[in-house]
Amino acid sequence: MANPDQELPPESESIVDRIASSGHALTRVLAVDDELAASKLLSIILGPPDYYCATASNGEEALLALQRERFDAVISDLRMPGISGMQLLAQVRRRHPHVAFLVTTGVNDVDVGVQAMRSGADDYLVKPLLESVVLLSLERALHKRQLEQQVEDYRQHLEEMVVERTAQLQAALQQIEGSYEDTLEALGAAIDLRDSETAGHSQRVCRYSLVIARAMSWSDKQLGSLARGAYLHDIGKLGIPDGILLKPGPLTADERALMQQHVQIGFELVKGIPFLADAAEIILTHHERHDGSGYPRGLQAEEIRLGARIFAVADSFDPITSDRPYRRGSPLDAGRETIRREAGRLFDLQVVNVFLSIPAETWSTIAGDQRTTAVLPSLLRQDNAIRRRDAGVIL
Repeated sequence: MANPDQELPPESESIVDRIASSGHALTRVLAVDDELAASKLLSIILGPPDYYCATASNGEEALLALQRERFDAVISDLRMPGISGMQLLAQVRRRHPHVAFLVTTGVNDVDVGVQAMRSGADDYLVKPLLESVVLLSLERALHKRQLEQQVEDYRQHLEEMVVERTAQLQAALQQIEGSYEDTLEALGAAIDLRDSETAGHSQRVCRYSLVIARAMSWSDKQLGSLARGAYLHDIGKLGIPDGILLKPGPLTADERALMQQHVQIGFELVKGIPFLADAAEIILTHHERHDGSGYPRGLQAEEIRLGARIFAVADSFDPITSDRPYRRGSPLDAGRETIRREAGRLFDLQVVNVFLSIPAETWSTIAGDQRTTAVLPSLLRQDNAIRRRDAGVIL
């Protein structure tokens, strides 16, 4: 073993620089000991061409050195004035988690060395230090840290892959959602084309319903489901024969029964479509009435879902106040009075009270806009982010 009192040659730093510049990767070690002889011994053991060893006489110097330079490993005595080896270990683990850390201890402090390993040290060396033991222990510690770094790199790479895949999934979902919205618009247009006398009805009742639901503090997710159900509530009419749907005069009892089947037809059309599943119940029950006089199941009061109870008010208010080829629509105030008069019989009292609390100008604005605008309400799109979040996709 080399003499621990031997001085490092003055050209040692230039040797390190030359080796580093030649492409040979030096393992950089910081030896920390308040005993000069111990630090010199480690400097000799861990010299070029494989190692570069800097020294510090206490914990404070060691922390400063770690701030200035990069080190692969620290070999520190446990018993030092000021910052102890254990305290230095704690700070190095917090600030430089990937640096290997070995402790040196006397024969009588082996238990302290074991405690240091439990606190994050990679190994402990018993003084007097043997070159072979130092090199073997350091090699094992560096290998361990290298493996940990590889695991960390893999984890980060995996996270990057997840982010990339998530972005791809987001794009795919947005395309799908765009297709959903296009489908809804096409279906709504088909309904209006089929029954031109009620053109714009789906858009208006959708917006009316959303105004009431907002006033009742519904969430965006609930509003999205309500919007889809309201917009497509009459989709079942696509299955009703023209002779009945477009008949100018009163319907016979048989014809009325067949017309009433449009709610069941619409329900069957959409119930199997995942993004319309929540809307299917509104389509099925939008003609149910508070007193049980509606169809198809004769539900009463709270047996009817709240969304359908909200929609029932909107769906009745619009025909009263809209123009038809055979009559002029009633004024909005008259429509509001009709809804108020039927509260507790045809309509849910709570929903009617909310409806009546909304300024008349709101309904006038919607009615005016919808007579000239046939655009799918933006609320149909607002729950997209919520549905992606519920599916576990981070935007």
